[in-house]
Amino acid sequence: MNREDFPMLKQNLIYFDNGATSLKPQQVIDSIVDYYQNYSANAHRGDYDISLKVDSNYELTRILVKEFIHANSSKEIAFTSGTTDSLNKIIFGYFRYYLKAGDEVLLTRSEHASNLLPWFELQDQIGIRVRYIELDQSHRVTMEKVKEAITPKTKVISIAHITNVVGDIRPMKEITKYAHEHGILVVADAAQSIGHMKVDVQDLDVDFLAFSAHKMCGPTGIGVLYAKENLLTDTKPIIFGGGMNASFDTDGTRIYSEIPTLLEAGTPNIAGVIGLGATISYLTKIGMEKIEQYEQELKQYLMKELKKIPEVIVYNEESESGIVAMNYNGIFSQDLAIYLNKYHICVRSGSHCAKILKDEIGIKNTTRISLSFYNTKEEIDQLVMALKNPNIKIDII
Repeated sequence: MNREDFPMLKQNLIYFDNGATSLKPQQVIDSIVDYYQNYSANAHRGDYDISLKVDSNYELTRILVKEFIHANSSKEIAFTSGTTDSLNKIIFGYFRYYLKAGDEVLLTRSEHASNLLPWFELQDQIGIRVRYIELDQSHRVTMEKVKEAITPKTKVISIAHITNVVGDIRPMKEITKYAHEHGILVVADAAQSIGHMKVDVQDLDVDFLAFSAHKMCGPTGIGVLYAKENLLTDTKPIIFGGGMNASFDTDGTRIYSEIPTLLEAGTPNIAGVIGLGATISYLTKIGMEKIEQYEQELKQYLMKELKKIPEVIVYNEESESGIVAMNYNGIFSQDLAIYLNKYHICVRSGSHCAKILKDEIGIKNTTRISLSFYNTKEEIDQLVMALKNPNIKIDII
């Protein structure tokens, strides 16, 4: 689907590492080059034509994000450097002041490091307690397990919409509804879902949501922090400097800007923001429902073909997304990735920034295949052909 839009695919390459980062369409590349070549001024700093053009395109992207995720207001959209930055701003800018010692935060063992380490730090700093929602036998989050984990001290549930290794799509709408009935706030890490399915924050009713552009065919170094307006208003900046203040004086008197500018100190990644706007326009034109349907077809085909290889072990067969965590019996995951690279097939090996998932699936390292809409069944056929005859010297696990 739309393969002709991606310059990277003109070379001899099969790219199955979309969970790490995605390829960029020409439309996005052109928008960034256009900024650097034709109107490369700062944002919200100048009163001349090209600077005003930057301001216009920068704020247009905020509106495009608002419409893409169906937020109530563009005031609920703050630009960050990525999902990691967004989650840190949420945890240390809001929950650092909202939570108190003894309050509980529910995570899972399949979360990315960006949704674990900041909470561990906050646990050390103010004495909150990190607890885990247990996963079912297929390593998925179910409403039953969520309800079992909640106690009267639970104040936050912070989980990925889709996890980056197990690939399960969490029932966020049902989780949020139940959480709100018990006075619990919900944080959604949408890094792995935003480019693969429709994400509607009003329908999901999540309180906070974080994602990166580079996992949805956009540029690196730019992300989004969404929060309901009243919550974003109460989020304190964790970075201070130019652009986020209205005035300050020698005696320390200072007046800060309102949201979302308050959370965007310093010169922003202007090219990244403009590229994100082009990305959203591109994906919207294709249609997120169409993308999701096609990727589901690819995933089903991939699973059908992998089952034909007895040596292949799949750890998340029942997951709904286009992420497959697997190993080849007797071959270390990195060796398998190196072998596939000889066929110009790109996959990820290792723990995938989910280092405590080993406690759930019983193995530390896996080979991850993560699909996108520009992948094809023919590429899957080539992967399967390579897996059927791994003629390499191997290190036994």
